Parts: sequence; C-alpha cells; structure tokens
Amino acid sequence: MTTTKRGRPRGFDRDTALAQATSLFWQHGFEGTSIADLTSAMGISPPSLYAAFGDKRTLFLEVVERYGGTFGAFMNKALAEESDPRTGFARMLDEAALAYTDPSHPAGCLVITAATNYSAQTADIERDLRERRRANVRSFETRLEDARSRGSLGRDTDTRALAVYFAVVVQGMSQQARDGATARELRRVAELAMTIWPPSDAS
Repeated sequence: MTTTKRGRPRGFDRDTALAQATSLFWQHGFEGTSIADLTSAMGISPPSLYAAFGDKRTLFLEVVERYGGTFGAFMNKALAEESDPRTGFARMLDEAALAYTDPSHPAGCLVITAATNYSAQTADIERDLRERRRANVRSFETRLEDARSRGSLGRDTDTRALAVYFAVVVQGMSQQARDGATARELRRVAELAMTIWPPSDAS
C-alpha cells in the first residue's frame, strides 16, 4: 500500500503550491490573503500547508524570497550586466515597465504592493518589506557611487538623492501598473525618467 507523509496529499508539488501562493499574496497582500484562500488555491489542507511551509508568515517570507529570485530579478540583473551605468538604469526601468504590466501575473511589484494594510500584529512583515525596499535604494546608491568614482557621473552628483529618485520611479511605475497603465505608457515614463541623468565631468 502506498503511503504519504501525514497531512500532505499524494502528488503535492511544492513549487506549484508556492507559485499559487505567490499569485495570491501579490494580488491581495499579506493581510488580504487568508489561510482559507491559500489552501483553496494551492489545493491542500491547512495541516498540509503548515507541514510544508510553516505558518502564514513563514510562507509569505518564502514567497518574497522566491519573487526576488524570479519575477523581481530583472532589477539587479540589468544593473549587473550592463557595463555602462546609465544603460543599466535605463534597462532596469524599461524592464520594470514590461514586468509590471505582464498579463501573465498580477500587476506591479509584490514587494511594493504587498506592503499595505498592516496591523500591529503584522508589523514585522511590514518592516521586512520596508527593509527590502531600502536595500534596493542602497544597492542603487552603491552602483551610482561606483559610476561617479569611475567618472561616469560628475563629482558633484548627489548619488543618494539619485538612488532615491530611481526607487521613487520604480515604485510609482508599480502603482501605475496596478491602476491600469500600459506597458507603452510606462516605457515612455522610463525614457523620461532617464533624461535627468547627470552629465560626467568630461561632458
């Protein structure tokens, strides 16, 4: 007789279940997604969910990590793969316009959109997402400082302000995508955003 692990149905696919949880959290946020929503979408029982993923918080944090390595990976990839910093940031914004409006998944960025409607009991989740967004700003600033040190940006460039600016553009594009903006509209926004790129001292 074939047996299965207690609480886990035969044929349970962890990656598929994670993908379904990702879609729910992405669309409704942490507070707006219930255990009942998750088990229904994932096709598993509550005991199976707890056995495989721990509690709702643990599942959500795993979803966020998965998102960063899949749907959200384009940001660091664009900056890392382009030797010219301006080209890297331009590519990042252009790819954000496409990713945030891709009809195959919920609109916008999960790390941005899942951060609303938090209670005192879930403040730790809000803090985690806030720190992830702050980490993106620090990453932008590091890359911009490197560009300035190599002469790709003027010595007087305020790299902190420029890093925050790019974060604001990315977050705004995410919200606009949630509100129905098209890829074409957001790609134009990306082009306009790059017009403020400071000149180098050699320019």
